[in-house]
Amino acid sequence: MSNKMWGGRFANGPDAIMEEINASIGFDYRFAAQDIRGSLAHVAMLAEQGIIDRDAEKAITAGLEQVRREIEAGTFTFSRALEDIHMNVESRLAEIVGPNAGRLHTARSRNDQVALDFRLWIRDTIDQLDEQLRDLQTAMAQRALDFAAAVMPGFTHLQSAQPVTLGHHLMAYVEMLGRDRGRLADARRRLNECPLGAAALAGTSFPIDRSQTARALGFDRPTANSLDSVSDRDFVLETLSTASICAVHLSRFAEEIVLWTTPQFGFVSLSDKFTTGSSIMPQKRNPDAAELVRGKSGRVIGALTGLLIVMKGLPLAYSKDMQEDKEGTFDALQSLSLCIAAMAGMVRDMSPDLKRMKAAAGSGYAIATDLADWLVRALNMPFRDAHHVTGRLVAMAAERKIPLEKLSLTDMQSVDPRITPAVHDVLGVEKSVRSRTSFGGTSPSNVKNQARSWLKRLAKETPQT
Repeated sequence: MSNKMWGGRFANGPDAIMEEINASIGFDYRFAAQDIRGSLAHVAMLAEQGIIDRDAEKAITAGLEQVRREIEAGTFTFSRALEDIHMNVESRLAEIVGPNAGRLHTARSRNDQVALDFRLWIRDTIDQLDEQLRDLQTAMAQRALDFAAAVMPGFTHLQSAQPVTLGHHLMAYVEMLGRDRGRLADARRRLNECPLGAAALAGTSFPIDRSQTARALGFDRPTANSLDSVSDRDFVLETLSTASICAVHLSRFAEEIVLWTTPQFGFVSLSDKFTTGSSIMPQKRNPDAAELVRGKSGRVIGALTGLLIVMKGLPLAYSKDMQEDKEGTFDALQSLSLCIAAMAGMVRDMSPDLKRMKAAAGSGYAIATDLADWLVRALNMPFRDAHHVTGRLVAMAAERKIPLEKLSLTDMQSVDPRITPAVHDVLGVEKSVRSRTSFGGTSPSNVKNQARSWLKRLAKETPQT
């Protein structure tokens, strides 16, 4: 490894093992665009403050733009010997502009440089994830509008509980994703402070203008403490925490898709776009996309756990342990992005079997609560008494192996003689869902209103800048 970038302290290069464990260019090359953006803002500030002259600024700026073009074109050669993205860029800059390249690192350190690059990368990634989640919400809300009246069973304990609609079920996930986006926005707002100028850990004696670089890079303000600036990774942890919650939401829906596509459920089907076959069983259509979304949630959660463990014992300020903050984060957020895209595709692709869902919605005496509610409303019966009467009627129907609504009025009156023919007005899965008109309930009118409201809101949103 060349040590020319390190200065005169080291007479010899490190051992090959040291090079292997120390180099980060194999993954932090992803920071190339952010690193150059930060350097351009930094050199402009140095010139504005008279720390370097304008000729040096022009040369460095032109050189950085050339490096950026080379990286974008794929002609840039990344060197492991130069450790990281910062040294790779600076080394190439020196080849282009000569000694003036050495002026770029005035009043900064790799510590505040990497903190800046990572904040910029996380911020860019949050904006991308937010836009993807908005698209997934739009897909779900549109399908919810399409199937606002499509009756299906609602479950507790994975047992049939009460009828709901497919639209209502999808809108539950729209709400979850809305909270995920809110958490991403919170994380973005908190990370939007610029660490550049904190230098290694103590600040700098040069008369820099940190507010200028913060503004140039789209931050709200500079970070307030130089020690915290270089040692903080809360912005990564918070983003990974939010990503983990989002991954859990996607995994839960993926699990439902896996269940719904089984012959035992048969609620929905996916096309060949999101399924695979079996190498030995020709009849199989496996929901692999959903299974992989479910599985990749573990990688996202694992990245959060891994970084928490890395950070938990570190004294201030920077330690090399913090190099371990990147690979897991890159993998986790890339995995989440892929999962969101796959889920949006499956939502738009899936075809519900409306008859199968409606038939299943009536199984397990799922309208029993409707009967109990009617006894309370029509007969002024205390709910606990109504629960008892309904339980006896369910037992009677189960013994006869017939649906609750097939019990005759005489049968019902044998349990409670006050029951009237009007009871049949509330028995039936479609009648059940239509009756659930309380705010947030599953009635088709509610679902349509909620879906339209979300679609209108989502259409008005513009990507974060």
